[in-house]
Amino acid sequence: MMPRCPHCQSFAFLDWTACGSCGVELGYRYTTLSFLQVHPEGTVADGDTWRTCSNRDWGCNWLVADSEESGRCFSCRLSRRLPDRDDTIAWEKLKDTGIAKRRLLVQLFELGLPVTPYYEKEGGLGFDLLSSLSGERVTIGHANGIITLDLAETLDAYRENLRVRLGEPYRTMLGHFRHEIGHYYQWVLVTSDEQWAACRALFGDERASYQDAIQRHYREGAPVDWADSFISEYATMHPWEDFAESFAHYLHITGTLATAAAAGVILSVDRVQGIIDHDVVPESDYSALGIDRMLDDWHWLSLMFNRVNRSMGQSDLYPFTLTEPVIAKLRYVHELVAGS
Repeated sequence: MMPRCPHCQSFAFLDWTACGSCGVELGYRYTTLSFLQVHPEGTVADGDTWRTCSNRDWGCNWLVADSEESGRCFSCRLSRRLPDRDDTIAWEKLKDTGIAKRRLLVQLFELGLPVTPYYEKEGGLGFDLLSSLSGERVTIGHANGIITLDLAETLDAYRENLRVRLGEPYRTMLGHFRHEIGHYYQWVLVTSDEQWAACRALFGDERASYQDAIQRHYREGAPVDWADSFISEYATMHPWEDFAESFAHYLHITGTLATAAAAGVILSVDRVQGIIDHDVVPESDYSALGIDRMLDDWHWLSLMFNRVNRSMGQSDLYPFTLTEPVIAKLRYVHELVAGS
């Protein structure tokens, strides 16, 4: 879906609080994945009155309906723990983290994945967004539905230092969200013995000691031939991480394809002669088209996006190789998401 300004119909970025073309104040209504024009007295839509989130001063542009009986929007209510209000540095970093979290939630809604809050159900989804810069020890991870992230990762220098030190080709806050949500959905969606058997056949037995796997990974590193069967070196550490990395890449791919589709991007065989033998037309929804069509579209579009990045002197947008074992894992994720 291409979000648009309801007043002038111009394209609107998901994090905008005002239209960049006509200047009207905007608020995002998560139930319809669309923008409404904000009015001081509230905006009436579909029988309810929508108002700005109480965290709007901290960058949140989502709306909350009067019927929700809360000053905070759905995204902000999912945040279980936050830094102390007097920690202004941490709260400043929370703005960038909130943008990534809301983008993740929009994609989960678009894919039809269940998003049940932690305050409605034991084991429901919640976020602890904390800052190691405030002196607190923060371990990024997932446990019982709660995803913990370190706000320090919004600092480019801090994150880039970690990326280089860990030998990663890609590290972003949105990437952290997509990886950790993979842990959550493996926990939520893979439940039956049959599902676990199929999962273990591809990713390995998750019952293996995680602590031993961590120590081995950071002591010995990834196997020399890791790229033959895994999407990243980190995925080799433990079956849990292999699943989460595969899930994250599924979200990377589907999210970028959906954006390209909404923008009307097409690779025409008439314009790219000798390279492709068919038009490449990305779609916003591949649930009925299948993973093969999706990955074929992605193969050609990612090559184009990589070339665009290089023309700006940047690294490749998608510096990863999808081998047959990796494709099999993505196929599993695709079918799991489609069946949710």
